[in-house]
Amino acid sequence: MTYLIRRLLEALLVFFGISLVIYAMTYVLPGDPIAALAGDRPLAPSVARALREQHHLDDPLLVQYGHYLAGLFHGDLGTDFSGRSVAEQMADRWPVTLKLALTAWGIEAVVGIGLGVLAALRQGTWTDRTVLAFTIGATSVPVFVLAYTAQVVLGVQLGWFPVAGNTDGWPTSYLLPALCVAAFGLASVSRLVRAEVIENLRADYVRTAVAKGLTRRRVVGVHVLRNSLIPAVTYLAIDLGYLLGGTVIIEGVFNLPGIGQLLFQAVRAHAGPTVVGVSTALILIFLAASVLVDLLNSLLDPRIRHD
Repeated sequence: MTYLIRRLLEALLVFFGISLVIYAMTYVLPGDPIAALAGDRPLAPSVARALREQHHLDDPLLVQYGHYLAGLFHGDLGTDFSGRSVAEQMADRWPVTLKLALTAWGIEAVVGIGLGVLAALRQGTWTDRTVLAFTIGATSVPVFVLAYTAQVVLGVQLGWFPVAGNTDGWPTSYLLPALCVAAFGLASVSRLVRAEVIENLRADYVRTAVAKGLTRRRVVGVHVLRNSLIPAVTYLAIDLGYLLGGTVIIEGVFNLPGIGQLLFQAVRAHAGPTVVGVSTALILIFLAASVLVDLLNSLLDPRIRHD
């Protein structure tokens, strides 16, 4: 319980620090968002004054941030300058981003761990070298290059996947963008698992288990894999938060109407409340995943609780 309380307090401090930085960066951007609402037509001074007062734009930064936190503690992510709730804007887009992120995350976990274990058990063979070559290639190619290439080759030329949109539903419309999103994380997971499995196969407890007559499958599947998954589980849990917020490019390339696309559009339109509200939700998800993985790691290895 002490460990949990300490982790929650640390997460709270991180949230306040990051959210304040994002809030400050958003509201020091050049330009007047209220004047931009009307485009080329100037707003009536009374309307502009009312909107500035409603959104506390004339208050000092820390006062504005305090008003935002007060609303956040009541479950309000804010409203944009047109009066639309940020939470309502996100509600329609969450399913798209969740399907994309969870599909990519599942690919990372299953394929990444499988390739890592396979490479470790076949260390020094062509299988191991093939997996290592794949991981180097996956981490070297920028995600937007991979996305456009996959879209043209696999979508347009070969016709194996839809090119854009989500009209074909899950998993058809999400599989190709999820593969592009998962490529970097999949490579990282496989290399982490490979290194940990190789190290644990040389450990004393493995030699003891083999000396007791345990089969290789049981030694690897029960003892080695359990101790080797801690770094991979940590990476996967943190990466889930990244996947939920880092799909801006992929959603743009494949025209998926998710949270990433909403955030991109809000940044371009200087819609500060939307940028802050969406970013806050993503920060909370990321921190929750971080706390959960620390708790899971403490169950896998009780020594962590006493560090």
